[in-house]
Amino acid sequence: MNKIIIFILLLLFSITIHSQTVIGKWKTIDDETNQPKSIVEIYEIKGKIYGKVIEIIELEHKNKVCSNCSGDDKNKPILGMTIIKGLIKDKTEYSAGKILDPKNGKLYKCYITLETKDKLKVRGYIGISLFGRTQYWYRVK
Repeated sequence: MNKIIIFILLLLFSITIHSQTVIGKWKTIDDETNQPKSIVEIYEIKGKIYGKVIEIIELEHKNKVCSNCSGDDKNKPILGMTIIKGLIKDKTEYSAGKILDPKNGKLYKCYITLETKDKLKVRGYIGISLFGRTQYWYRVK
């Protein structure tokens, strides 16, 4: 009986921990139209956080490439592209990495924080975080 109770408690604890993480799939919202734009999967590799576009919701943009990007991302398909690169956890915030805006091809400094377990604040900026923009992404269930 005690083993069953311990198992249930561990299961509930792991579910709670998982729901309090940025890891997972997130729906992005277009700043101008306020419509869903894509699904980004956030994952961890060696203690750093990355995000990859795994679905493009807008049909007319499904086959777009990042023509404004530079370096390795130049003219690569946006679908499958890693747009969040190398964030590190610092208390409740993930920062010290970059985010790519495929629309203009620019890389920005970035930080992300969980507003709630299903709402992610994503801030891209130049220099200091005062000069940037914030988006809110929503967890895909």
